[in-house]
Amino acid sequence: MSYVDGFVIPVPNDKKEAYRTMCTEAAKVFMECGALSVTECWGDDVPDGKITDLKTAVKARPDESVVFSWIVWPSKEARDAGNRKVMEDPRMQPGPDMPFDGKRMIMGGFEVLLDTSKDASFGLMPEISAGQSMRPIL
Repeated sequence: MSYVDGFVIPVPNDKKEAYRTMCTEAAKVFMECGALSVTECWGDDVPDGKITDLKTAVKARPDESVVFSWIVWPSKEARDAGNRKVMEDPRMQPGPDMPFDGKRMIMGGFEVLLDTSKDASFGLMPEISAGQSMRPIL
């Protein structure tokens, strides 16, 4: 069963390209350590909530955008082993020019409940055609 690490990160708008460079290099390491995919998304339609929202969760300032990202692993065991390798990799040691404040990043690991992706390599769920019902993955 696949496993997903999810992240929400506030990144200064003027550091978007530096973040893109950093996450591109980090994705290579995650993939070398067993991740199936790495996805990074720059928020461009992140509304303010009445009680809470993504910006509030990471204490984003007006000059920051919220990044939503996730890493798909083959299993939780593969993720645990992969993360140990990632943390030991010298390319992943934080430097003085980090393009975001890691103290405000939120993250967590998640069991997949439903996946409608067409990529059968994840082994989660067959492709759903129009008219077919979605089945949760339990």
